[in-house]
Amino acid sequence: MTVGIAFVGTGYVADLYMNSLDNWQQTLDLRGIHDRSPERQAVFADHYKLNTYPDFDALLADDSVEIVVNLTNPDQHAALSRRALEAGKHVYSEKPLALDVDEAKELVTLAARHGRHIVAAPSSVLGEAAQTLWSALRDRVRGRPRLVYAEMDDGLVHRLGYRNWRTRTGAQWPAEDEFRTGCTLEHAGYALTWLTAMFGPVRRVVTTAGCLVRDKGPDTPTNYTTPDFSCACLEFDDGLIARLTNSIIAPHDHRFRVFCEDGILEVAETWDFKTPVRSIPVPDTRVRRQAQKIFGWDGGRRIPPVHTRRISTASRGFPMDFALGIAEMAQAIRAGRTPRLAGDFSAHITEVSLAIQHPERFGAEYIPTIVPPPIMPMDWQAQQERPMASPLGDRRQTSC
Repeated sequence: MTVGIAFVGTGYVADLYMNSLDNWQQTLDLRGIHDRSPERQAVFADHYKLNTYPDFDALLADDSVEIVVNLTNPDQHAALSRRALEAGKHVYSEKPLALDVDEAKELVTLAARHGRHIVAAPSSVLGEAAQTLWSALRDRVRGRPRLVYAEMDDGLVHRLGYRNWRTRTGAQWPAEDEFRTGCTLEHAGYALTWLTAMFGPVRRVVTTAGCLVRDKGPDTPTNYTTPDFSCACLEFDDGLIARLTNSIIAPHDHRFRVFCEDGILEVAETWDFKTPVRSIPVPDTRVRRQAQKIFGWDGGRRIPPVHTRRISTASRGFPMDFALGIAEMAQAIRAGRTPRLAGDFSAHITEVSLAIQHPERFGAEYIPTIVPPPIMPMDWQAQQERPMASPLGDRRQTSC
């Protein structure tokens, strides 16, 4: 039985979600859309042959809509999500959940009060690559994890011809809004969701951030000071530390590397649900280490994916299923359980992202106040025959 959803906001990211909806025809039913721009709404609706709502109130009044998918600009997320929750709808919001930690907490509280769920993107941790890596960590393929390097660098975006970045319905990449919101709030979640799912909540944040290129051309926001670079050290239970970089300065690098006692588990591209997970041994002699350096062969192997499926998407050149998070939420609602990324999990990601981007507000050292409970791996990859030990050894988990 499908779950009715509706989009509010039909800008650039909405096309990315539409690219992925075909993956979930048996789960999600897009009942209609609304955008504050009648022109933009008409173009989007005509292209995809969709029902439209004359205003947001009309969308909220549609009883067939159970989940409101909030794809508006970040500064509108909190207000529109609040209205949807108050109208008795579940909410799936693009990142960030809110631009203020207290607002994020209020949304989680409001959802609970109304018996509803709120989830924020991204959902890539539910995808094949992340779940394969997580399974390898639980199985201690390379021993106990000690250190993680996560990179979310995207190059000098303002010099990459972004004015030619258009979706199939003609939506242009919202440069000014992206620069104003900041690359950390836009992209840190791709790494933070993986880290928090696999290792538990971030216990301490130590960060530096800055706006290193003030002039980004004609789309530079007025009084622009939003950091275009951040680097944070994140502490987790059992002494594990992760270094997370975000920038639109350094060349494109989306690697996620877990350094374990017996080697490395590595993913080359966190945006790619099909990216291989590689297991690399520690060189046991200086000769082998030198050979790795000279010849580039590291003796690693590809870990077989825990799940394979055909992904329908044309997202940024990578197979990234944007609709996966909505689908998992819908399945949870039908099953009467809490969605994996709901509530405090999404609020925690928002809080840590804000702390990394704004040390001038949160301090260079910050202790997160939102502590989410552990989440479970996806059902299709859980090994049913035995309990699954956490990669850190002190957080027991069982499959759903």
